Amino acid sequence: MKTYLEILLVSLRLGLTSFGGPVAHLGYFQDEYVKRRKWLDDKSFADLIALCQFLPGPASSQVGISIGMVRGGIIGGICSWIGFTLPSVIALVIFALVINGTSIEEASWVSGLKLVAVAVVAHAIMNMGKKLTPDRPRITIAMITAFILLFYQTALSQIALIVLAGIVGIWLFQNKDLPQGNDVGLTYKKKTGIISLSLFFILLIGIPFVASWSSSIYVTIFDTFYRVGSIVFGGGHVVLPLLEAEVVPNGFISKEMFLAGYGATQAVPGPMFTFASFIGTVMSGVSGAVVATIAMFLPSFFLLVGVLPFWDDLRKVKRVRAALLGVNAAVVGLLVAALYDPIWTSAITSSKDVAVSLAAFTLLYFWKVPAWLVVILTVLGNVVISLMI
Repeated sequence: MKTYLEILLVSLRLGLTSFGGPVAHLGYFQDEYVKRRKWLDDKSFADLIALCQFLPGPASSQVGISIGMVRGGIIGGICSWIGFTLPSVIALVIFALVINGTSIEEASWVSGLKLVAVAVVAHAIMNMGKKLTPDRPRITIAMITAFILLFYQTALSQIALIVLAGIVGIWLFQNKDLPQGNDVGLTYKKKTGIISLSLFFILLIGIPFVASWSSSIYVTIFDTFYRVGSIVFGGGHVVLPLLEAEVVPNGFISKEMFLAGYGATQAVPGPMFTFASFIGTVMSGVSGAVVATIAMFLPSFFLLVGVLPFWDDLRKVKRVRAALLGVNAAVVGLLVAALYDPIWTSAITSSKDVAVSLAAFTLLYFWKVPAWLVVILTVLGNVVISLMI
């Protein structure tokens, strides 16, 4: 019990202070878990990052969950997740409760949040593009993905393009000398892993059937967020277009409210996947937030527990590594399409909006100002400009 409490308290402190997105989170983790507490060494930490980059879902949260499992087994992983996630969940639920049911379309502070979303996603595209599309073949995969999605931006088309990109990746890259990495220094019973993976696929396949005949809003919420949490490669920003395709066209949340919530998510610490908590609150109050949050992160638990005992063997298969290169390139294209619709089309209505977004992007990309501070400055700046004009 003492170990579980320790994991919970340490991760809670990180959840309260870890601003800056997934990359920054990994820096906080290394400082706390590796350097300060020595729960694992640098090699094991790097191996866990490699594993979590391979799996769909929030990579930084998965690293935190993995470290919790190293320290205290599966219960330790749950304690780590709760501590790291809870602060941002509470903040976004409160924000959603405050603004839900109000007319937010004309509010200048909401417009500022939407303009932040333009800068944040553009910033993500620039950073991810450097790493995930460093050559012509992968840039081409990204641009073809964006081209198609700008015509057919649905949840089904996004999934189909991700799968297709993986197949193309195998065809293009399987004969190349791809880095393999070190073995993960973790042991897990394969029987437990098989059970966990089985649960992952049973829910992924079965819940949509249940949702098709059930009228319960909670089944709908669980189905929506579980599916999205199961297919998101590339980190927090990639969840934006997938969720938008699921909840906005179906009328669960307006485009304005969706983007306001996404902008607010940039201002809180912890994982960006807690955006699900905001949407769940808008859809069905606090209980909807609980269901959405659990459903969003549950696939990560199942996959992490399931893949750990097989990871060392799996990552040595060239086709797997080649497919991942194609999938990651498609993720960049998916973000490019999302930058235009729904973000740009909803946020940018004048030259003033372009100027404010450009200023926010400059602060993020060139001046390296923390995202939470850029959110505050952009919202305040947009309110002041709106009062002056």
